Amino acid sequence: MAVQSPKLFRFSTWGPWIEVLAVFAWGVLLLKYWVSGELNILIHPNFFALTNGTGVFLILLACYKGAQLLHQQWRSRRVRNRGTRTATAATDHITLFPPGWSATILLVTALLGFLISPRVFASDKAMMRNVNDFLPVTQSQPQAFRTARKPEERSLIDWVRTLTVYPEPDAYTGQQVNVQGFVIHLPDLPEEYFLISRFVITCCAADAYPVGLPVKLSQSRSAYPPDTWLEIQGEMSTEVLGDQRQLTIVANSIQEIPEPRNPYEY
Repeated sequence: MAVQSPKLFRFSTWGPWIEVLAVFAWGVLLLKYWVSGELNILIHPNFFALTNGTGVFLILLACYKGAQLLHQQWRSRRVRNRGTRTATAATDHITLFPPGWSATILLVTALLGFLISPRVFASDKAMMRNVNDFLPVTQSQPQAFRTARKPEERSLIDWVRTLTVYPEPDAYTGQQVNVQGFVIHLPDLPEEYFLISRFVITCCAADAYPVGLPVKLSQSRSAYPPDTWLEIQGEMSTEVLGDQRQLTIVANSIQEIPEPRNPYEY
């Protein structure tokens, strides 16, 4: 008499629990990004409330479905103990993958999110995305821009927005500047120049784009390695770089600073 070995995995038994775990893991992962501050480098702050609300909703939904599954299993066990059978309505689904694959992929992806921390974009990504001193044409273009800030109080993105609307560099010659950003060594710039840059996020990290301004030094840029965060004080000047007149920061003071908790501009 042949004896059938029990199957170690039955989707009808474990599949619903994998789905519950996947939903629960994604809810916890979204809240973990918020608590750890990593949400700053993933999406715009305007979407923090939506993301956190989604995380809480997913956790509550997983708890509800888990309690529902426990109740169903308890009822099934009770029926079997009574020796009765109930007919279960079969439902046919059309799926591209075998049952359980989609939930398993979601669960594995969430677990990888716990193991792999998101990284801040750096100079290599900025050069791949064509860092510029103007806002990209794919972004909203201000027709006018007025700020009450003094020139030395403007951030790097304030300077880029101003330059996008009023692009004549001579208009800013001699104005004081105090900006923070990370270093990029563009191969097209002479040895005594580097680019001070920041990434700007409009929605999420997928649409982040780099902006930056050239900085003129009194020495070789090799003293400031790429991706070093700096606070630069100086004054604006017009320089001809690559046959183009460009607004350039003539540095008077350069101080290395730690990477900000929130390294992006908005």
